[in-house]
Amino acid sequence: MSTYTAKITWKSDSPETFTKNRYSRGHEWSFDGGITVPASSSPHAVRLPFSIEEAVDPEEVLVAAASSCHMLSFLWVAANAGFNVESYEDNAVGEMATTDAGKQWISTITLDPKIVWVGDNVPAGEELAALHHEAHEVCYIANSIKSEIVISQNRER
Repeated sequence: MSTYTAKITWKSDSPETFTKNRYSRGHEWSFDGGITVPASSSPHAVRLPFSIEEAVDPEEVLVAAASSCHMLSFLWVAANAGFNVESYEDNAVGEMATTDAGKQWISTITLDPKIVWVGDNVPAGEELAALHHEAHEVCYIANSIKSEIVISQNRER
């Protein structure tokens, strides 16, 4: 079994107004590889200036994790099937919804991969859909969340 870690660090910038919810949501995420990323609540959830628009937020990271995992799984599946990929670009979108109980969640993540292939052996139609399906089935993140993950258009450049 593998384990993954992240250190999340936040410090109050205004102890006198903290109990009035007037504090910065800015914080840092540090990972075992040594990188530290500025993070914050989404400005959609907590208004500026209490959120930091330039920082990543948990909702964006969930969408990015699903997209990145699908891409890495897809590249592995494509290589194993004998297809040569030159590049892969995805403009993934997560949609926030509200449950009947009034709780918000990222209900759908739509991936829109644009793949550039090398050579004459290029999958299309059902074959390309099968590669994406297999990638989805082996993606750790897709297997970990309950949001629907949709592959849009499967276009090539």
